[in-house]
Amino acid sequence: MTRQQMKPMTLRQPGSFYAKISAGGAYVPSRIVPNDKLEQFPKTALPLIEAKTGVKQRHYAGLGEFTSDLGARAAGLCLERAGLPAAEVEMIILATSTPDRPMPATATRIQHLLSATKACAFDLNSVCAGAVYGIGLADAMIRSGQHRNVLVIAAEIYSRILNPADFSTFPYFGDGAGALLLTRTGDEAGPRVLHTLLGSDGSGADVIQIPVGGSMRPYRPGEPPKDCYFTMNGRSVFDFAVGKGIEIIKNTLEATGVDKSRIAHVVVHQANINILRKIAEGIEIPLDRFSINLDRYGNTAAASVMLCLDELLVAGHAKPGDLVVVTAFGGGLSWGCSLIRL
Repeated sequence: MTRQQMKPMTLRQPGSFYAKISAGGAYVPSRIVPNDKLEQFPKTALPLIEAKTGVKQRHYAGLGEFTSDLGARAAGLCLERAGLPAAEVEMIILATSTPDRPMPATATRIQHLLSATKACAFDLNSVCAGAVYGIGLADAMIRSGQHRNVLVIAAEIYSRILNPADFSTFPYFGDGAGALLLTRTGDEAGPRVLHTLLGSDGSGADVIQIPVGGSMRPYRPGEPPKDCYFTMNGRSVFDFAVGKGIEIIKNTLEATGVDKSRIAHVVVHQANINILRKIAEGIEIPLDRFSINLDRYGNTAAASVMLCLDELLVAGHAKPGDLVVVTAFGGGLSWGCSLIRL
C-alpha cells in the first residue's frame, strides 16, 4: 500500500474525552499501634502526639509486607469493585516516596502482582502531593485519547524510613495504600475530573528529605544514622501547608468558576488536624465538610488523600454529582489540587 493509499488515522480531539472515577480501593496493614505503645518516648510526652496533630494511632506494615504489596491490595480491591479485569488496565501510576527499592519502579511489581499484563507501569515521587499528581496525569492521558483505563495508586511504608528515636517525626506517620480507577467517558456533564492544578518550588527541596541514599550523597559505612532517616523542618512545613493549601483551593475554584458553597467534600492531605482547621478557616468552608481520618491512620503521605476518598465512596457519605476538592502538599516542595465531580 502506498502512502497515498493509506487512510489517515482519525483521533478525536483532546477535550472530547474525560476521566471519571469508576471505583476506589484501600488497604492498611493489620498491625495497629496506639500512642501509648510508643514506649521509646517518655510517658509524659505521649499525650502531646494527639494534642499537637490529632493522631491517636497508626498502622504498621508487617515484616513480609512491602510498599508494592500494600499498593497491589488496594488496587485489587479497586478493580474488583469496578468489575474490570486487570488485563484491561492500560497504565499504572504509583505515587510513593517509600519504594521497595531505588530501582526498578515499584509499580512494575504491582503490575506483576495484579497480572495487568498490558499496562505500562511507573512510579512518581512528589511525596505527600503524589496522589494528586497521579490524578492529574491520569486525567491528561485519558483526555489525550491514548488510554481508557488508568490505575492511580498511592502506597507508603513510612515506618521504615523514620528514626524511631525522633519525637518530631516518628509518632506522626503511618503505613497504608489507596487506589482509584479512572476510566474514559464522553459525558462532559457527568462524573469526571473537572480540573487539576499542580505546582512545585524547588527552593524548598531541603525542607523535607532523606539526606543519605541518593547520587548526591550515596550511603557509605560510617554515615551518621540520623542522616539515613526522613527529616523535615516542622515549622516551615506547617506554614507552607497552610498557606499553599488555602491558595490552591481558592485558585482551583476560581479557575473553574465554582463557588465554595457548592463544595460538598474537602479532602486535604492528612498531615495535622491544626493544618486542616486553619485551611478550613482560610477558605471559609466548615470543617465538617472535611474528610478526616488522621486520628486512625496518622500521616500516610501520598496515600492519605486516597484513604479519605475511599472512605467517602464506600461509606456512602458522598452522592452522585457531589463536588469534591482534593488537595495535597509535600516535599519538593510540591502541591496539587483537583476538583472532581462524583
